[in-house]
Amino acid sequence: MSQYPALRLRRTRASAWSRRLHAETVITPADLIWPLFVTEGTDEEPIAALPGVSRWGLNGIVARAREARDLGIPCLALFPNTPAGLRTEDGREATNPDNLMCRAIRAIKDAVPEIGVLTDVALDPYTSHGHDGIVDAAGYVLNDETSAVLTEQALVQAAAGADIVAPSDMMDGRVGQIREALEEAGHRNVQIMAYAAKYASGFYGPFRDAVGSRGLLKGDKKTYQMDPANAEEALREVSLDLSEGADSVMVKPGLPYLDIILRVKNAFEVPVFAYQVSGEYAMIEAAAAVGAGDREVLVLETLLAFKRAGCSGVLSYHAPLAARLLGA
Repeated sequence: MSQYPALRLRRTRASAWSRRLHAETVITPADLIWPLFVTEGTDEEPIAALPGVSRWGLNGIVARAREARDLGIPCLALFPNTPAGLRTEDGREATNPDNLMCRAIRAIKDAVPEIGVLTDVALDPYTSHGHDGIVDAAGYVLNDETSAVLTEQALVQAAAGADIVAPSDMMDGRVGQIREALEEAGHRNVQIMAYAAKYASGFYGPFRDAVGSRGLLKGDKKTYQMDPANAEEALREVSLDLSEGADSVMVKPGLPYLDIILRVKNAFEVPVFAYQVSGEYAMIEAAAAVGAGDREVLVLETLLAFKRAGCSGVLSYHAPLAARLLGA
């Protein structure tokens, strides 16, 4: 290999056109999934913990779907803010074929059929205790009983028109049960994006405000979400979910776990997605608000980091901003 001065690595960085030509990683609006929060009624409800993010009634959700389509964002991820009166110990509202989530799916598919819809499969938006599953008298989340309900939940979402069901609960074996049920019900083209490596993280706080579960949670989620200390375990989780029929896998949160994304991609060579979670979004917004960083630069740099680590796509609350910047 040539040595300096015959080799000057700065030559290819000297001009903007050359930097574009030599870029190793490229991100486009087609790499983005936009998470949206659904609420009852027709009003927009700003979320204080997530500046610039709101809960939307059905009309607003449809408008956001049209916006995403026009920006080139291919997929929306939906999360419901279930009314308090419908939250129960067993989360049974999750399996109601006319619940808020299913109505939102149908509204989007009726109005903007070309947009993809990804749905959250978990019970925490529906339980009165804030856990992702059914708990016993000691507060332990029951794996098999929860998986049975999650399977019913996935089926009603698929019947409503969901394109991707995304189990985010971290129960063992639930991907295989959901895949089998989808096949038997004729939903053969419904994808499963498994939250395969979901960590018990401190970055989820604003999300719990958004779905109305903050203050409900009794205990913590460490018996089912992963220990942030573990990496090899993440590979085992991914391997299990793929063997059970997952079409793609997710690592959550995003930036603190770029090493996990890279290891998963290298080990399995499958589509890997990252969720740039609410706490990550809030930190960028807080930095921008006090002048500690340029919002647009921070957004694009973090999204590039996900792609560089091996992501096929990223769930990000900054998706519409990023799509506008990338399309400019």
